Amino acid sequence: MDLPMHSQGNTRSADAVSALSAVMMREIRARHRANLAASAARTDPLARLDGSLAVHCRVDLASRTVVESASMATLFKGYEALLPGRDLGKIGQISAAASGICGGVHATASALCLEMALGLTPPPLGIILRNLLLSCQYLNDTCLHLFVLAGPDYSRQAFEQTNPEIWSRAVKAPCRHTQQHGFTRIGELMAALDQGEGALYKEALRMAARARQAYTLLGGKYPHSESIVPGGVALCADTVKLAEFNAVLQPFAAYSQKTAAVWDDMFDFLLEAEPRYAELGQTSAAMLDFGQWDHPDHYDGSYARCDSWGARRWSTPGALMDGRLACTALSLLNAGMEEHLDHSYQQRATAPRTMFTSDPNGNPISRFHPWNKRTEPTKANNPRAYSWGSSLVWRGHNFEVGAYARLYLSAVAQLLPPSKHVVADGTGLDFSLADDSGNEITLRWSIPALWNAFERNRARAYSLAFNVGVTRENMTLAEAAMAAGATTTRVPLNDVPTGRHLGVGLWGASRGFLAHWAVLDEQKIDNYQIAIPSRINVGTRTPDCTPGPLEQALCNTPIIESRYKGPDDFVGIDIQRAIQSFDPCMDCTAYILINDGATVLERTVDTRVR
Repeated sequence: MDLPMHSQGNTRSADAVSALSAVMMREIRARHRANLAASAARTDPLARLDGSLAVHCRVDLASRTVVESASMATLFKGYEALLPGRDLGKIGQISAAASGICGGVHATASALCLEMALGLTPPPLGIILRNLLLSCQYLNDTCLHLFVLAGPDYSRQAFEQTNPEIWSRAVKAPCRHTQQHGFTRIGELMAALDQGEGALYKEALRMAARARQAYTLLGGKYPHSESIVPGGVALCADTVKLAEFNAVLQPFAAYSQKTAAVWDDMFDFLLEAEPRYAELGQTSAAMLDFGQWDHPDHYDGSYARCDSWGARRWSTPGALMDGRLACTALSLLNAGMEEHLDHSYQQRATAPRTMFTSDPNGNPISRFHPWNKRTEPTKANNPRAYSWGSSLVWRGHNFEVGAYARLYLSAVAQLLPPSKHVVADGTGLDFSLADDSGNEITLRWSIPALWNAFERNRARAYSLAFNVGVTRENMTLAEAAMAAGATTTRVPLNDVPTGRHLGVGLWGASRGFLAHWAVLDEQKIDNYQIAIPSRINVGTRTPDCTPGPLEQALCNTPIIESRYKGPDDFVGIDIQRAIQSFDPCMDCTAYILINDGATVLERTVDTRVR
């Protein structure tokens, strides 16, 4: 299926292919040495696995441009090394610790991976309950990103400090969606986003707590629930719990409408006040997602049928390249993956081993596919290395991931299951929900003409409605299953097959696609690899030096900040907004090199709720 190409507008460097300058590499190497020294001083071995994100940008303040950028994962994140040889029943509990805040989605990806390798098919009620738990985690994370992490970048506090001329206009500018969110002026909206004190900031904390409360009703605890296991969920559900769960989440219908209205008003005003904001974090539309929320009538966990059950997920798998839909088949999305270490401090293992040349369906895979990836401590200096991360590409192409990819790909592909709440028409998604009083709420998200920082966050705002719609479809399925007498939520992990088996959990987190790959050999984990969304978005340059997704977006970001006289009072708010639009889950610091790098500014980007 073809989609009209996105207009590239004033994108300066979307297709830039370049090595990092000597100035940039010098700063990165100094930072790397400091990180290694700090890591060596830590006594907790697990603390050394966490790492953080250092975003390096070189800025020409005179021309108001970002000259070059590099995203650096500061330490090795090696959870995969903990898994080979482990008991299969414990894999999910260990792999869930790959994230301190997204344990449930990792546990599910791990469960899907082992279900495929072991030939397990969960009962329908187990599949439905996993879907409901996933929605809770998405609702929690989206609220926090939009109003607690990224929201303050658009607050009164931010604009008064960096762009007072825009704040002056905002005080007088009327809101177009007052009926939906209750604010009459854009200035009031900005004040409501003030960090710690704003009404929208505080409300988001309450709504996120509500999502976590709903999760614990079914999952037992949050975020590291032990209820998600290979074969389904290790929990019992009844109609009373389900009704309470539904009641706790009911306010999210009206809240999703309010959230979309808030960010529509905010972004529309800013684009009218300063058209250059359209270039903020701008890239071509290239994204990939595996789809979410398995349909209980179709999912069987097998790789042989993954294209079939994947196409019936409540959000659609797909790859979008340069604004065109390139693929919707799960097996081909997996087979096309390659992970490159050309600019990484990681090193591929050199010991002889069996290489897989095709997936279980016969599709060819590269020697750089995650099923073939094993790493070992670096033994030789790589002069091109600048990160502990890697470059994950599909058929040689960079892509970004995020909650927005679920909307974009589902809208374009038009393969969604029949639904009363979410409908795709090729150019957007229509949502139909009911609020607490039974009144109908209708929203529409349309594919934007340009892809940039604002549109990433606008789509995230609409993803709340998507989540609510899918949750309600699965509530209906759960109620019907229980009314029919269904009680079984898992199949046991018995009769583990011998021999060599491949599995992959093609799933997602709030921040975008998530995948766990496993090679089983004689009932043990032989190899285990994980790809997380933040590491994909902040990935390194490809082998031909094409910048990673965040790196490209930063190089296309103009400096619109106006209230500075020189480096000492330069905040870097536009750089911060571009970074936040990718929703990285790691602690993030931006190092801004001014001109020739003699001056380096350090700016903390609030990317993780503690």
